[in-house]
Amino acid sequence: MTSIGTGYDLSNSVYSPDGRNFQVEYAVKAVENGGTAIGIRCKDGVVLALEKLVTSKLQKKDANRRIATVDRNVGIVSAGLLPDGHHLVSRARDEASSWRSTYKAPIPVTSLADRMGAYVQMYTTSSGVRPFGVTAILGGWDAETEVDVDGVVGKGPSTGAGGKTKGAKEGGAYLYMIEPSGAYWGYYGAATGKGRQAAKAELEKLDLDPKKGATISLEEGVKEAARIIYVAHEESKDKEFELEMTWVSAVSGPTKGKHEEVPKALREEAERLAKKSLEGEDEEDDGKMEE
Repeated sequence: MTSIGTGYDLSNSVYSPDGRNFQVEYAVKAVENGGTAIGIRCKDGVVLALEKLVTSKLQKKDANRRIATVDRNVGIVSAGLLPDGHHLVSRARDEASSWRSTYKAPIPVTSLADRMGAYVQMYTTSSGVRPFGVTAILGGWDAETEVDVDGVVGKGPSTGAGGKTKGAKEGGAYLYMIEPSGAYWGYYGAATGKGRQAAKAELEKLDLDPKKGATISLEEGVKEAARIIYVAHEESKDKEFELEMTWVSAVSGPTKGKHEEVPKALREEAERLAKKSLEGEDEEDDGKMEE
């Protein structure tokens, strides 16, 4: 079958004869044109990082941030169209606020991913709208014990998404990636954007699966995230970029269960190590060429 829309890409609600929704595929292309975004799930928290490309020398530094706090324990980063990303952040905050109002508890990361996935998917089924041109990565830490909201300690719904299972371990780090189709998956390491392939290759080298004895700490995750963003940026090294990084830990960790920006000193140290690592690789490549 043809890979060109040939009329089947004129409406968002029409499938091609080979079962493709071209508008969703075009939305994925929009994501691939954006800066690289990654998430790393560590043993004691989650790190989110973004390669924010600088489009103009006149642009104010740190303007138009792409990583946002949804609830005190959850952050979101998106790659693709900036306005679409802002809209998703606004919707995610509405979902978190609604959950708090109803259940008197912070929204679990899994429940937020489920609701946002359904919302994004809704924009792929009607001819009156278009798919979101972003892929979003959600990261957060669910508290091991119930926390109070407005002076009340809630327990969430008894069943369904966010429900409590008797005897099951609660809390911990969670990382999800929501695609333009509305599909979402849980990850130990996720990458999207222009340099996603290089970033994925680097993420796969890390020891992230707790079932296999993963031991990477949150601080190590920050340093690895910076290094991976710098590696991914090699594809666009003629363009300037800013590195955004946030993290969230357990209540006993450095962020006290809150999603926060990585401290400046730690971020700068991570960037220094990332640049040093790249310089070392370049020297090794030059040595091999001389041989």
